[in-house]
Amino acid sequence: MSVCRGRVAVGPTGGDVTTVGQALAFAGVIGLAAASPGPDFAVVVRRSVVAGRGHGMLAAAGIATGVFVWSVAAAMGVAALLAASAVAFTVVKMAGAAYLLWLGVSALLAARRGGGGLDPDGRPRAEARAWVSFRDGLLCNVLNPKAGVFFIAVLPQFVPMDGATADVLLFSLVAVAVTVAWFTVVANLVAALRRLLARPAVRRSLDALTGAVMIALGIRLAASTA
Repeated sequence: MSVCRGRVAVGPTGGDVTTVGQALAFAGVIGLAAASPGPDFAVVVRRSVVAGRGHGMLAAAGIATGVFVWSVAAAMGVAALLAASAVAFTVVKMAGAAYLLWLGVSALLAARRGGGGLDPDGRPRAEARAWVSFRDGLLCNVLNPKAGVFFIAVLPQFVPMDGATADVLLFSLVAVAVTVAWFTVVANLVAALRRLLARPAVRRSLDALTGAVMIALGIRLAASTA
């Protein structure tokens, strides 16, 4: 890959060329999508409160992995098949809705217990393991077929679906980088307020709120159409 006059030339013989401006514009679109309130945001916030900054960032990494999967799937046409098949879309949609409902109910139960995933001294309990945070982020994104539909609609505006593999990989990595950057900021901001958020009364309210939000998002996803 070589850079020349503001354009990124892919391939040893100057094959498909992608402008830096396109990459920046794509990054802006992904940034706006990532910043929109939704299940991914709720998961990062909850994991950051329950187990700390590192776990919030692990959830962000899981979400970014899901973004990479969907962007590559869109480029390969897999996501298009999902959008075109009512059965496939419904299966993924219902799985995602069920997962969100499970996360929501878990949060509501934590609110009822009044302790969530923290010990009295503020440290995460044994169940707040790293893989749980990554898993929650990954499944929340991968089991949302709307993410696939989003990439089907957006990615072709910046790179042809039959374009060079390097172009597809470049834009996929841009999407991953923007997603990680945004949710890392979210995780750090929430972690900075963790002492306040970990107070029993505040924590119960936050668990109840995030639980209700996740359940609402799960119901919304289940009722959505392609």
